[in-house]
Amino acid sequence: MEDIRSSPDRELVDAVLANRPGAFERLVREYQGLCWHIIHRMVRHPEDARELCQDTFLRVHQCLHQYRYESALKSWIGRVAYTIALRHLQHKRIPLLENTDDDDYALVENIGDGFDLEAACADAETTQHLHAAIEALPPLQRTVLTLYYLEEVTIPEIARITGLASGTIKSHLFRSRLRLRGALEARTGVAA
Repeated sequence: MEDIRSSPDRELVDAVLANRPGAFERLVREYQGLCWHIIHRMVRHPEDARELCQDTFLRVHQCLHQYRYESALKSWIGRVAYTIALRHLQHKRIPLLENTDDDDYALVENIGDGFDLEAACADAETTQHLHAAIEALPPLQRTVLTLYYLEEVTIPEIARITGLASGTIKSHLFRSRLRLRGALEARTGVAA
């Protein structure tokens, strides 16, 4: 395990807490993409997402002294962004998931289902269809899918960000890929 006393996370946090010039700006630059992916995938409105990203970094600045190095700084900041987006959706009364049968929530231990997102994006038209299908997913599934594939966040890290169990995340990834496969097959007429 990495020695936290000399980790890049600790160095950056210490610099921000010491009010060193440019330290907070560096933190924002480093994690703004992660925050944008989490928040925008959940709320889907660019103006709201920009405002919520600002709220996230304001909260990070206010609460950074509470960061205890129990997880990566990326996970901690992702959790702040996720919580702010979640509260926004709750305030707007937007459900995180569509209503589904309880059978759909069976845990999936193996997330590999033979569907290759990268291969599905082989051409521009398919990529356009894939993005439309991702946007049609419920907020939580869009977010988990984005974190896993675009941000390359591991399942344990996604669990720390969202507070969901690893099995639940695997289940969301599995169901999301099934929906994407079905949407691509329906739009392109080609089995994915």
